[in-house]
Amino acid sequence: MAKRILVVEDNDLNRKLFCDVLRSQGFAVEPVADGLEALGRARLFVPNLIIMDIQLPNVSGLELIEAAKADPLLRAIPVLAVTAYAGIGDEERIRDAGADSYLAKPVSIGPFMAAVRALV
Repeated sequence: MAKRILVVEDNDLNRKLFCDVLRSQGFAVEPVADGLEALGRARLFVPNLIIMDIQLPNVSGLELIEAAKADPLLRAIPVLAVTAYAGIGDEERIRDAGADSYLAKPVSIGPFMAAVRALV
């Protein structure tokens, strides 16, 4: 059975790229454009990994990670945070929220897949 990955990314091109790359590597992928739908989708899809954009409209990816880690059904699912913000202290804040790993955009395919494989 293919490992399942939930991709939470509001940018259409990034979401399509992540999903296409993951599918080409044999993963079952569920794309989510709106962060407000992310946790509900995660509960239904029960992924093996959540890839979470940090800059989302309506809700912060940090808030979603914290909510997922507080949810008994979701807390064990690893989270790979992906963000365009790569300033001093950002990685620490993202990890403090509960992310298991972190990548700064723009993301290269090699490091992206290495991070994914390390978590699933």
